[in-house]
Amino acid sequence: MSWDDKIFRYCERGSDPSFWAEPLNAVSNAAFIIAAIAAAYTYVRLPRDERNLMEAALIVLVAVIGTGSFLFHTYATRWAAQADVIPIGVFMLAYLAYALCRYLGLHWIVVVACVGLFVWVMQAVGDLRCTAPLAMTGAPSGPCFNGSLGYAPALFVMLGIGAILGVMRHPAWGYVLGAGVVFLFSMTFRSIDLEACALTRLGGRALGTHFLWHILNATMLYLLLLGALRSGSRR
Repeated sequence: MSWDDKIFRYCERGSDPSFWAEPLNAVSNAAFIIAAIAAAYTYVRLPRDERNLMEAALIVLVAVIGTGSFLFHTYATRWAAQADVIPIGVFMLAYLAYALCRYLGLHWIVVVACVGLFVWVMQAVGDLRCTAPLAMTGAPSGPCFNGSLGYAPALFVMLGIGAILGVMRHPAWGYVLGAGVVFLFSMTFRSIDLEACALTRLGGRALGTHFLWHILNATMLYLLLLGALRSGSRR
């Protein structure tokens, strides 16, 4: 297989290999850039002694996520798919480590162990295959819920950490738990994209629901960034 092989995965593209075959999916990635800019504005307004390199890196990662996703929904190649998923994976691991360290105050050895366990669970869940209708792609079998099941560990981690922070009365609990709730809706729209294809047509063109995954994910990431910027343990 070549890195330039085309990938036809979402409703809006269908079987069209052209650059602008997914205009809504592509343009909706601007939500990530907006989220990063808004978070950067909050960051620069912090006192200098409250700014942290890790938080700045998380903001940059959100912008990179938007850029990578735009590349995938325009070029739709194997290399563009990597540009899409790698920044997302890096952000998940980085924010998990940040939350365990900053919010929960765990020792770095425990943090490393938890991140390693998270990676293992993500891989195990991502390798699961389902038969129709749980594959939700119209194919006899495939990744469960159109691949969205692979993000389930991230959902449970957000909800779990948010609940723990709530019990601790940590000021970040609302941001993290709220992000988890938004992510639940986001995963739902990602899962039903192909299933809803026939029901989401405008001007004779199928739209799908994947663009809502982008918009809600940008909202979710913005909440996580605000939690870090406004409620880090040192503040």
